[in-house]
Amino acid sequence: MDTHRPHARLAFGQGRASQGQRELPAEVAVALSYNGSTHAVMMATPDDLVDFAYGFSLTEGIATAAEIDQVEVIETDLGIDLQIWLASDAEARQTQRRRSMSGPVGCGLCGIESLEEATRVAKPVAQSHLTLTPAHIMSAMADLTAHQPLHDITRAVHAAAFWTAEGGIITAREDVGRHNALDKLIGALSRVPSMDGALIITSRISIDMVQKACAFGVPVLIAASAPTAAAVAMANVAGLTLIALARADRFEIYTHPHRITPEESAHVA
Repeated sequence: MDTHRPHARLAFGQGRASQGQRELPAEVAVALSYNGSTHAVMMATPDDLVDFAYGFSLTEGIATAAEIDQVEVIETDLGIDLQIWLASDAEARQTQRRRSMSGPVGCGLCGIESLEEATRVAKPVAQSHLTLTPAHIMSAMADLTAHQPLHDITRAVHAAAFWTAEGGIITAREDVGRHNALDKLIGALSRVPSMDGALIITSRISIDMVQKACAFGVPVLIAASAPTAAAVAMANVAGLTLIALARADRFEIYTHPHRITPEESAHVA
């Protein structure tokens, strides 16, 4: 399926109207089915869907990459069915956690069955020696624009990227849903040798984004927008460093600032 399509539009500006076209991102129903049974239906961009299957499975606590035997991407008239086949231990875990969550792209917690599930404790961040300088953070945000080709075309999708001190941004994924973009990125990273680095997202930081980052085990989450109060509280307990409102020339740290090492010229105002 195409990730974007042209649509006619009428534009107004400076007292004039003009006709033309704009490329808009595709948004299709994607079912995530485990061992033949549908678990969730998400609206998503139809790209990097194998990554989506791996990332969603990991961040939802259903299965690790090693516990997924096979992923089939099946196109139907109504959307796409991701048929995910799990090893026996993961299948039992998925059955226990099974929930139905059919909702819009802006919702990362649609369809859950309890308040406890919505506010489940984030997995504590493992010990990490990762440190970043302010220059690292600002240059990473500046570089992110070069890794958003679908956003350049449509201006309507989110991105998630992985940064390392040695290689800068090494992997990025995009989607109409901010949660989906992060799941796609984590799914891609889950099938390669582990690296120490930071996640970068173009959206706000809500508790579900903290939960996903912690489930993957990354020590630093950098975002273009602000965090919610609940996300800060959860990240603080989990040991996750939250950096928000990040730009090419500034940023704010909300939790665990010990991972940020100022340059000699840096100072606190």
